[in-house]
Amino acid sequence: MSYIGIIVTYVFISNFILVQFMGLCPFIGVSKNSESAIGMGLAVTFVTGVASVVCWCVYEGLLVPLNLQYLKTIAFILVIAALVQLVEMVLKKMSPALYKALGIFLPLITTNCAVLGIALINVDESFNLLESFTSGVSAGLGFTMAIVLMSNIRERLELKPVRRLFKGVPIAFISAGLMALAFMAFDKTLLYNLGLV
Repeated sequence: MSYIGIIVTYVFISNFILVQFMGLCPFIGVSKNSESAIGMGLAVTFVTGVASVVCWCVYEGLLVPLNLQYLKTIAFILVIAALVQLVEMVLKKMSPALYKALGIFLPLITTNCAVLGIALINVDESFNLLESFTSGVSAGLGFTMAIVLMSNIRERLELKPVRRLFKGVPIAFISAGLMALAFMAFDKTLLYNLGLV
C-alpha cells in the first residue's frame, strides 16, 4: 500500500473512533469545546506518531532478535506510558492552560487503546519504519478530525433546544453514532477508485 493509501485508510476508512470504536473515553470527555479537542487531538497525534516509531524499533531491534515477540503488548504499553509522561511534562511547562483543560484525560492517553492499537497494527501489517510512522500520524489525524468535528457539533447543540432527557452525554452518543454511520460510507473501494492500492 502506498503512503497516501495508508493516510486515507487511517484517517477515513479505518478511523479509530468512528469505525473501530477505539479511544471513546477522551472522545466523549474532551469534545465539549473545540480548544480542548484540538489540544487532545494534537497530543494523541504526537503520541501515536512517536509511539509507532519507538515501538517498531523495540520490536524489530529487541524483541525479534531475542525471539520475544510474545512480549510486544507489554513492551508497547511501557513505551506508550513513558511517551505520555513526556507529553504531560512538556504541556505542563509550555501550555499550563491546555494542561489544565485536558485534566484527567491527558494521562488517560496511556490507556487509550487507539495508541496501543496502531502500534500493534504496524507490527501485524509488517510495516517498515516510515510506514509505521505514517500510519501512526494518520491514525492521530483521524482521531483529531473526529474529536474536532464532535466538539463543533456539541458546541452547536448547547445552543439548541434539546430535551432534558437527551442533554449532555446521551445526545453526544447519538451524534457520534450518526457520524459513525457517515464514515461507514468510506471503504476499501475508495482506495481502489483513487488508484492507491
